[in-house]
Amino acid sequence: MTASLRAPQIKKLLLKFILYIVVIDICIFILYPYFVMVCTALKSRAEIFAIEGTILPINVLWSNFVDVWVKAPIAKNLFNSLIVAGGSTIIAVVCGIPAAYALSRMKFKGQTAFLGFIIISQMFAPVVLLIGIYKILSAFHLTNTLFGLIFINAAFNQAFTVWLLRGTFMTISAEMEQAATIDGCNRLQAMFRILLPVAAPGIVTTLIFIFINAWNEYTVALCIISSDVLKPITVGINIFNGYNMIQWQYLFASSIFAIIPVVIMFMSIEKHLVSGLTSGGVKG
Repeated sequence: MTASLRAPQIKKLLLKFILYIVVIDICIFILYPYFVMVCTALKSRAEIFAIEGTILPINVLWSNFVDVWVKAPIAKNLFNSLIVAGGSTIIAVVCGIPAAYALSRMKFKGQTAFLGFIIISQMFAPVVLLIGIYKILSAFHLTNTLFGLIFINAAFNQAFTVWLLRGTFMTISAEMEQAATIDGCNRLQAMFRILLPVAAPGIVTTLIFIFINAWNEYTVALCIISSDVLKPITVGINIFNGYNMIQWQYLFASSIFAIIPVVIMFMSIEKHLVSGLTSGGVKG
């Protein structure tokens, strides 16, 4: 009997050991490019182009980070990205919540077709619409402005916002709002006092994805922003990518600065992420 009891335990430990090995391998595979990026950011240009080079820096140069922060407009580019990503996220969520609420609680003719149109709209990449985008922004004198970039990013993330929030709202029982209506709340008060607090994890998840999409946007910003002081970080780091030479140490140092805000945001609200993803994926 002792042997029969030990066999399942040994099998369980073996499976757990294999699982840990697989997870560690996946983490190494994912994190290795970032490790190389950090090592390269700490090297000198001569060491990067050395014939017999190594991954680890021989002479660590922390001054590379100081140079890109002081001598290049990376700090300004980061601030521009924060403004664009934050503004786009706020506009998309503020406009998306009423639309998602209406699609989850109200029935109207053509609702299915409208939901299909929302999905179809996600098929069009910004690069396909660049000419039209530029003409519209030019007509409203919004080219080479952060406001124009904010509105475009908010527009491209609007369909995703509505779809994800609709799925979140549909997982919440409408009886809670009906009870609030009986207690004297109107539909708007019931949405703000009952629905939105319960849907907070899904809203946080939506905020994360919109912010990251706006933060990583490159094509539209490259085309409509021409001033160096207005460029977001995704376009601003191109200053180190010259015609005859790429300053890899500065390029990777700037990339690390670009990653830090997103990592901090994930660490701050990661506890809401899983619950928000599952709440938005049950119905829809």
